[in-house]
Amino acid sequence: MNAMKTLFRTAFVFALLMASSEAKAQMKFAFVDTKYILENMPDYSQAQNELNSASAEWQKEIEERYASIERLYKSYQAEAVLLTEEMRQKREEEIVRKETEAKNLQKQRFGVEGDLFKKRQELIQPVQEKIFVAIREYANENGYEAIFDKSGEAGVLYANPKYDKSDKVLRKMGIRPGENNQESEDTDGGSAPVKESTPQDGGSSVGGTRGK
Repeated sequence: MNAMKTLFRTAFVFALLMASSEAKAQMKFAFVDTKYILENMPDYSQAQNELNSASAEWQKEIEERYASIERLYKSYQAEAVLLTEEMRQKREEEIVRKETEAKNLQKQRFGVEGDLFKKRQELIQPVQEKIFVAIREYANENGYEAIFDKSGEAGVLYANPKYDKSDKVLRKMGIRPGENNQESEDTDGGSAPVKESTPQDGGSSVGGTRGK
């Protein structure tokens, strides 16, 4: 559903940009399917295999922990009538402690920002970055003003910054661009201003230098 909404949103933006005859004559746009690109990249297949291997290894580790706990619990149940109160309490505490350790390990491996999440970033992010660099270079070399992704949430993968009219919209509302950020810096103790970078390749990813 989210992917479909993104596609509709992207198509709407594309339609607006192509609405005028001048835009049709002078501006070039394109779509790519990053999911398709990823699936055809050996680097991605290798990264995915490594990720699956790590995930399976960690899952096995957790399952072994729970299997050990199950054996301890069954042993405790079978021997409970023969144990003193103090011995029962110690066995119960041991089981509870091991259950807690297993849950913590599961969270560490598969939780939010856990080992699997970090491993995915480590392996997949460089592959995605390689795609974005290739798209930016292709757009600059072939004169495209924007390239959209039809496969997911990314939306606009590349946009020529000279068509970014965000500052003009702010001025239309009576707001001076950067004024609010400067006030926040002054309130926080006067942080040093961030130096604005100048695009070297004639274009940038979304959120770059604003168009005049």
